[in-house]
Amino acid sequence: MPRRHQYPPWNFDCQYKGCCPHLEYLSTQWMWEQYQSSPEEGWEHWRVRDELSRELDQALRYIGELEKENEELKAKLKALHQKQFKANKKPKKKPADNKDKTKAPETKKRGAPKGHPAWVRQKPNHIDKTVVVEAPEVCPHCAGSDLRALEEIKEHLQEDIVLKPQTYVVNFKHHQAFCNNCRRVVVKAAEGELLNCAIGPVTKAAAVFLRYGLRIPYRKVKELFEVFFNMPFVPASALSFDRQATLKGEPLYDDLKEKLRSSVVAFADETSWREDGIGHFVWYGGNEDLALFHINRHRSSAVAQSIFGHDFNGVLHSDGYAVYNNVNPKAHQSCLAHLIRKAEEIRQEILFKKKPHQDQEAIKFCDEVIALFKRACEINRNMDNGSIKISRSRYYKNRLYAKLKKICKKPLSDKKAENLRRRLIEKDREYRRLFTFLDFPQANPTNNHAEQSLRTMVIFRKVCFGTRSAAGSHSHSVLPSLIVTAQRQGTHPLKFLQTLFTANTTTAQAALYNDSS
Repeated sequence: MPRRHQYPPWNFDCQYKGCCPHLEYLSTQWMWEQYQSSPEEGWEHWRVRDELSRELDQALRYIGELEKENEELKAKLKALHQKQFKANKKPKKKPADNKDKTKAPETKKRGAPKGHPAWVRQKPNHIDKTVVVEAPEVCPHCAGSDLRALEEIKEHLQEDIVLKPQTYVVNFKHHQAFCNNCRRVVVKAAEGELLNCAIGPVTKAAAVFLRYGLRIPYRKVKELFEVFFNMPFVPASALSFDRQATLKGEPLYDDLKEKLRSSVVAFADETSWREDGIGHFVWYGGNEDLALFHINRHRSSAVAQSIFGHDFNGVLHSDGYAVYNNVNPKAHQSCLAHLIRKAEEIRQEILFKKKPHQDQEAIKFCDEVIALFKRACEINRNMDNGSIKISRSRYYKNRLYAKLKKICKKPLSDKKAENLRRRLIEKDREYRRLFTFLDFPQANPTNNHAEQSLRTMVIFRKVCFGTRSAAGSHSHSVLPSLIVTAQRQGTHPLKFLQTLFTANTTTAQAALYNDSS
């Protein structure tokens, strides 16, 4: 049997305790300390490892969120850049597939549609001068001299203008009378006369029309009159013409506002404006017969009520801006074209993202919303041309709402698509205003009329860069309203402005409207 090791005596002192050969020549004291501390260090290592693992998971989640946010921002930036700067190249045509028997739809050619009658200039109803031109002796094409004269005469009518820089001066000789009431001498204005004005009404009306009808700057108006009519004046005079026309047109502007409030259908929209460098807004309200512009510092419901009143008894078209709710219209129609563009923008942004971050359900939702609202617009066109009877409008309305509920049934993970879905199904917002045009034949599914009407002010904004004072903003509200209304009433603005300068308010109102009642 092997010999059993005995315990050393109590006073034994090993001479190798500082360098033990059995411990790879390490110190026994140090090894004992390491042995005693090893459990604590092990638990500490596990604790640190768990903490680092937890931090790593958080970092990975945060990186995922940042990647998703980065993809959204990149898609948004790309969509914005593509919207502002279109590609300067034509899309490539795909080669035709011989196996596919169905022909691809051809792109629309430029120019008038097929069967559209050509525009031909009308022949002049008078001839002021006749010029007889001898037959040529040398051919203008080959320079040959072997020509034979023909008996047939070819007539060529050419219409041109005669520029005569000339003014028309009238000397008004007034017989005076003394008023015992006013205790002063008075005179009577003749037809076409503006008392105490050196420039006549035709010049003032033409200057105002050039400024607000054709959107020409004041200095160019002054130059035009000097060159073509030999009528010199300073640009400040053209500005004073505007102020005089605004003062005379204010009663008509107020009357126009009252007529708009009593109309059956109205369109509303607003865009930005600058007054002395401060942001303002141009408001529009009108229809096919009337147009009213109003420049204001605010974009609040109080401005909308000042235009349409507190209780508008008609159908109001808008782009969904909430301030028009306080107008309390009889019915409200949201612009389906705005919603179609919104869905297209959301779809495009999603497609700009990488495949892992694309929400296919949101893409499908946008496609269905676009198809639904385009179908609604098509139904409206068919009702206007008589292809669909108005009596079937309720049937189509119920079908459109049923389809909308089906599309908006499931929530979406994409934020913008989800916001659009909620906006369409919330009954106090867009839901009850989407298909109002099916209940009122005069209504329209889009607000394109208001956007096209505001385009004149947008172009004017590029010319004049806004106004410098409240008086200028008031003139830019009154005069464009009267000029556009005159055009829609079938009256040339120049003729109306001449009447505005020379006649009283009643006569000017009769000249503005076809039916001034």
